[in-house]
Amino acid sequence: MTDQQAIELIEKEFKERILGVTEQYLEIHNPISIDNKLKIDRIDRDRKDEIIIAYLPIVDERFYFAVYIDTKAHEITGIGTEAFHRVCFRATSEALTVDDIKAMTHLMPTEFWNKGDLKPNGKSNHTFSSFKILPNPEPDEFEDKLKKLLDFLEQDKDGIKQLTEKAEGYIQVTMDIHNANGMIGGHNIDTNNIRRMNDLKLSINFDLYVGGKSFKE
Repeated sequence: MTDQQAIELIEKEFKERILGVTEQYLEIHNPISIDNKLKIDRIDRDRKDEIIIAYLPIVDERFYFAVYIDTKAHEITGIGTEAFHRVCFRATSEALTVDDIKAMTHLMPTEFWNKGDLKPNGKSNHTFSSFKILPNPEPDEFEDKLKKLLDFLEQDKDGIKQLTEKAEGYIQVTMDIHNANGMIGGHNIDTNNIRRMNDLKLSINFDLYVGGKSFKE
């Protein structure tokens, strides 16, 4: 199935609302459209079965509509929401400069600042140096984002271990989750990823935010 075929299926479903759950979601939230076409941020083909997932941004929200498509049957099998997941490696220090932190690894940061640098709001200064790596900013499931981050970090195991020991390196997870019915679900870290994090001496921290509108009764 091509991307265009998938998009046509999604356009038809959101217009005709064939599935009952589509009607439920569209009663409370609207997908972003550009020139009367649904905006699709990503079509995920990472799964090993015939299912692909299309992620559609939602007006005034950070989470996404997730549309599940069976590429063999050429049909939509389900629609839900997927949280906005930000899964990154972060190292911080009140004593070290960013150059000191960068010198510990050959991996390039996505974002960084020095202690004393002016914050974006221009009203105060950072009280610590920060170094972040975010290799997978696109919409994705948490488990996939964690795996891809670990894949990236394992390119320099010794460097990451140094950052963990000397600059409080850890994995930071931020989630913006849709609260449709009071049940926000949970996420799994399998034994393989637990082992991989342990090998890199990494801890993991979660910040969870819940928002959006609930289903109508």
